[in-house]
Amino acid sequence: MKANKLTLVMAILAIMLIAPAKAKAQVNAQLFYDFGSDRKFVTLTLEMFKQDKWGNTYFFIDHDFNYDQHVEGPNLAPGGTYFEIARCLNFWQNSAIKNLSLHVEYNGGITASYPINNAWLVGVDYFLHTKDFKNTLNLKALYKNIKEKDSNVPMQFTAVWAMNDLFGVKGLKFDGFADFWWEDHLVNFREDGADKKSTVFITEPQLWYNVGQHFGVDNLSLGTEIELSNNFGSTGGFKCRPCLGVKWDF
Repeated sequence: MKANKLTLVMAILAIMLIAPAKAKAQVNAQLFYDFGSDRKFVTLTLEMFKQDKWGNTYFFIDHDFNYDQHVEGPNLAPGGTYFEIARCLNFWQNSAIKNLSLHVEYNGGITASYPINNAWLVGVDYFLHTKDFKNTLNLKALYKNIKEKDSNVPMQFTAVWAMNDLFGVKGLKFDGFADFWWEDHLVNFREDGADKKSTVFITEPQLWYNVGQHFGVDNLSLGTEIELSNNFGSTGGFKCRPCLGVKWDF
């Protein structure tokens, strides 16, 4: 009961801290086909980033259209949904430590086969950028609590980057993230059991080109994403899963 009340209080606090914002949000939708040998399905991602006087807010939600890979029958619905929302708090944007923010985050989701346990993260974010802000890098050190999960070190380290007009090519963007955290979990399920792993690594670099600029539709980009992971989800060891996609900026 106490844990549920604490979760509720943290959720309410997070929502309150997300509220103050007047700046225009950056919102996009990405549609990918995953060519990974264990994937072969489409994923829709909705993503938003918004900056304001108190810091910034970021969230994304993934829908995997692979219901038929989990159960027999037609593909009637998304086979998995995953959600992240993060808030960077910075009330000192005009001070000498303006690049350092407090960070609070929630992760969670579900697939047709298993839940992705609720996780709360709290820590710090350090922001680096070029003078024109075309190239940015965020480095995060976060305490991570995953409900009903054990870990040797309850921490996650994250890097998030964006490089615009890469190599001087207008509309060419290289961005992505890399996460490393500790989590005791089972992988490579077999009839005689499964393997136990204690760490997880995943990075998803993306390369986009704004093709729409050539025919008056600046919202449209084509590109690729490559998921590189180790002990991620229920798959042990290293995996490389390339994707091709289309992105629409609202």
